[in-house]
Amino acid sequence: MPTSRPLPHARHYIDGRWHDSGSRGESRGPATNDLLGTFADGGAEEARSAVAAARRAFDSTEWSRDRHRRAAALHELADRLENRGEELITLLARENGKVLSEAALEVEGTIPKLRYYAALAVTDHGRAAEVRPGFYSMTLREAAGVAGVIVPWNSPVILSARSFAPALAAGCTVAMKMPAQTGLVNGLLSEIIADTPSLDPGVFNVFTESGNAGAPELVSSSDVDVVSYTGSTAVGRVIMEQAAPTLKALSMELGGKTPMLVFDDADLDAAVPVLTKAITTFAGQFCMTGSRILVQRGVADELRRRLVASLETVRVGPGDDPASEMGAMIDESNAQRVEQIVAAAADYATVLVRGKRDRALLGPSLIEVADISAPIVQREVFGPVATFEPFDSEADAIARANATEFGLAASMWTRDVDRPLRVGRELRAGTVWTNTWAVIHDQFEEGGFKQSGVGRLNGIRGIEEFQETKHLVHVAPRLR
Repeated sequence: MPTSRPLPHARHYIDGRWHDSGSRGESRGPATNDLLGTFADGGAEEARSAVAAARRAFDSTEWSRDRHRRAAALHELADRLENRGEELITLLARENGKVLSEAALEVEGTIPKLRYYAALAVTDHGRAAEVRPGFYSMTLREAAGVAGVIVPWNSPVILSARSFAPALAAGCTVAMKMPAQTGLVNGLLSEIIADTPSLDPGVFNVFTESGNAGAPELVSSSDVDVVSYTGSTAVGRVIMEQAAPTLKALSMELGGKTPMLVFDDADLDAAVPVLTKAITTFAGQFCMTGSRILVQRGVADELRRRLVASLETVRVGPGDDPASEMGAMIDESNAQRVEQIVAAAADYATVLVRGKRDRALLGPSLIEVADISAPIVQREVFGPVATFEPFDSEADAIARANATEFGLAASMWTRDVDRPLRVGRELRAGTVWTNTWAVIHDQFEEGGFKQSGVGRLNGIRGIEEFQETKHLVHVAPRLR
């Protein structure tokens, strides 16, 4: 008789060795609730072990001084990620719920990010000058020390690399906490890390936890010098409080409420498909989700009609089904939470499209609202929900767009060649797109204004978040 293969079990990777935990978690596909495997569910003990290993590696090895080894390690990571890419894409779609094309975008987008930071690892950014006769000054960029990285579940591969790649390139060692919702993805990523020859034991440590005991250890530990966190604004505030006693550096990309400004002269044929994607990508579980559609009144009726028709025909299904256009939310409880938010909004706004729910599968919703103080406008939903908000003028659009505590990103749609600079300069957002959305380039920084973050990721600034600047002064006696 044929025997079924045992389900996989993922473990922590700390100090160059595999570790299990007394507690095990189950990984289930969000679309079907099928059991996919199990994972070691860690906490404070694993966090302390990861930090201790990273501290030893930073203090006792040449990692922070050997830039060529760091570049080699990042290239090796990229090679191994490429070799196991299809396996990782399939697992992401099954465990994370996103559709295959989104999983492919995540994995394939991670590889050039690793190679970009491999290049920066061997690039100098210091200065030197003879300030006055015989007095020489130079600045050096040095590794900050141990980096604690806290990763969200919505895009665990690329968002972990967005933090750990510049940290490693800078010469930091890493203790990384991964989310329980992607336990098997974490395990596969750890296998890739373990298979990287240029990463000495302790340089890169990974643990998974479902609770909230390990992450505070990273934030509060005096052995951690910088923390990189991607997640909600509410948790970001808690992290700032927990980090205050040690005054460690923080780099945080937090919540968003991305306004998408559609002006009267916009090309609606080009805009509608992108607006639809902006609402439905990753089932709306994305800090840059186009959650506010601001439309000038001259095209409001036409855009409303088109967008309603587009959202009503989105095919929602399991991520690994090629026919699915939008995948499941991360779990059924989150789908219920978003469903309740839409139901509550019906008391003060007009629900143009109400997404239907089947367990964790939830269709997109569109809600027309005039009052910018309404909860659906002011709060991050983190699901496939957008508001539809008519405006009159550029000044009105700018005021509305800036009327929340968030400032991560914004987008505008127009044929006016001067408007992108005129309006873009007035929008309080870290990234502003014109006639597109969610286009990110590794060479250019991203991050939030206001309560959408602290610091920047990507680009040269991304590596500087994990470095200290040292000023060296030398006095050379004059020739006699």
